[in-house]
Amino acid sequence: MKHQQSLFALTILLSVTGGAAAQEHRPTARELVAGIQRHAGVEWSQKTVDTFKAGNPDIPVTGVAVTMMATMDVLQRASVRGLNLIITHEPTFYAHSDTPESIPVDDPVWAEKRSFIDKNGLVIWRFHDHWHMRKPDGIETGVVRALGWEKFQRAENQYLFIMPEITLQELAEQVAGKLESPMVRVVGDPAMKVTKVGFIPGAAGPEREMHALEMDDVQALLVGETREWETVEYAADAVSEGRKKALIVIGHIPSEQSGMEECARWLRTFVTGVPVEFVPAKQPFWTVAKH
Repeated sequence: MKHQQSLFALTILLSVTGGAAAQEHRPTARELVAGIQRHAGVEWSQKTVDTFKAGNPDIPVTGVAVTMMATMDVLQRASVRGLNLIITHEPTFYAHSDTPESIPVDDPVWAEKRSFIDKNGLVIWRFHDHWHMRKPDGIETGVVRALGWEKFQRAENQYLFIMPEITLQELAEQVAGKLESPMVRVVGDPAMKVTKVGFIPGAAGPEREMHALEMDDVQALLVGETREWETVEYAADAVSEGRKKALIVIGHIPSEQSGMEECARWLRTFVTGVPVEFVPAKQPFWTVAKH
């Protein structure tokens, strides 16, 4: 509570006194995160991955970089821009808990990343569970905005859409273009006519994905990433059985990236005195041209 009161007082001071005060009274990362917790609109869980992952939370914030994934590339770009608090949706250190069990602490890639964070005075905080817990889901809100599908979204279920008839090929091309994903992969007949679409961003797991595909309300399911011997095989078998089903695999980063851009917009409504910028994570894959 003290941190929350402190952030509130700092916000008022920065808003009223402007640049000079901003230089002298910047909030710390811990204070800024306390403000996020206060504005989140959901009860904060003690069992969560939404914690500090690296750096000193008590240093003043010079700028906030909001990103889908705190990759080395993102950290480098944020540091050059003077953004020392990195708010990331996904892990920084190669595991959901940010402590990869199979990689030794002295692994050169992991060690260099930690060293870069320390040398450049960066602080990394994850915002995953509670951004998804908001009503509506913060990630889903941003991606639906990017797709322009607000008018198709079903009122009773934000993950289901009723669309004007479109072929599976056209739907996949539309998603690839609007979410800037050159690596979209599709299971199903390209000519299949689609009106009922489901969308599960990120990596929700086979149980949720297969249950969505079996619904009458879903002809084509959009996902971020999934194992090929689970949901992909299920979708392929459904197609072979003559069922009007399809799966569109977007890629994890592009399936949620717009949701963190939405997060940056939301943060700017109450974080003042320090810049808040969206720093997109790059799609790591590239395609091999056909010959």
